[in-house]
Amino acid sequence: MLNRRQALGVIGMSAAALAGGIGEAANPASGWVDAHSHIWTRDLTRYPLANGQGLDDLKPASFTAEELIQLAGAHGVTRVVLIQHKPYHGLDNHYITDSIAQFPGVFSGVACIEADHAHPEKEMDRLQKLGMRGFRIRPGEGGTPLWRDSVGMKAMWAHAARQGTAICPLIGPEDLHEVETLCRLYPETPVVIDHFARIGMMGAISEEQVQSLCKLAQFPKVHVKISAYYALGKKQPPHTELIPMMQSLITAYGCRRLMWGSDCPYQLTTPNTYGDSLKLLTTHSPFLSDADRQELLKGTATRVFFG
Repeated sequence: MLNRRQALGVIGMSAAALAGGIGEAANPASGWVDAHSHIWTRDLTRYPLANGQGLDDLKPASFTAEELIQLAGAHGVTRVVLIQHKPYHGLDNHYITDSIAQFPGVFSGVACIEADHAHPEKEMDRLQKLGMRGFRIRPGEGGTPLWRDSVGMKAMWAHAARQGTAICPLIGPEDLHEVETLCRLYPETPVVIDHFARIGMMGAISEEQVQSLCKLAQFPKVHVKISAYYALGKKQPPHTELIPMMQSLITAYGCRRLMWGSDCPYQLTTPNTYGDSLKLLTTHSPFLSDADRQELLKGTATRVFFG
């Protein structure tokens, strides 16, 4: 859960951002971009939780758009890609779309929609108009065990290519082959793989799995989020055990196809912090040039989600 210093941080964008809109406190395009964070609110009247959940189910108890703005702004992050939190909000993307509208230029979004609907195009178009620039998918969604057999999933991939929106798989390394299959079917579809494909969730970083992820670099539209450090490897700062995997991805993809994301609020799980996530790139990776950091921390996410 956010501690008081994090939640009330006033460095960079502070109370002025909330009182007058963040655009009045700073230029949203001036700082880094966090390509991955969730948000939720205790206002269940406007934004009810899925499956009958209540306030006691929220962990942390609150992580609103305003709290995220304050936390990120204290670290020089001025734009964030909001990821629909399906366990809490299901397919109701309203809190994200409302936050995008409330803070112009600050947020972009990745939505969740019904993946087994034969014709998802109308919903994808509606959400794109509201600021969504990607659609999150998980293994088994689409009404079939494999995405390649799902009419709705294939329709999503095809329409994302037409829209220029990203398909964002939340997968494990065992699912990389299925991503490859869909990339061959829809090579023009932008793809953003979350969290290093969750390689290292069990602790050890498998070189074989890393190479499987690197193999997808053959598809020019595939990108990877170097994110969720709290969940990978040793799962605690300084997260330097993830550097060899990151270097392999840089060799395969180049920095212009990789993007940093915090995966807040989960990156705030003790002993991890928001700052520790950034420091892996800003402090603990001296092999990165300033141009590399500019791409990893801003350029790639800007092109994919704010272009």
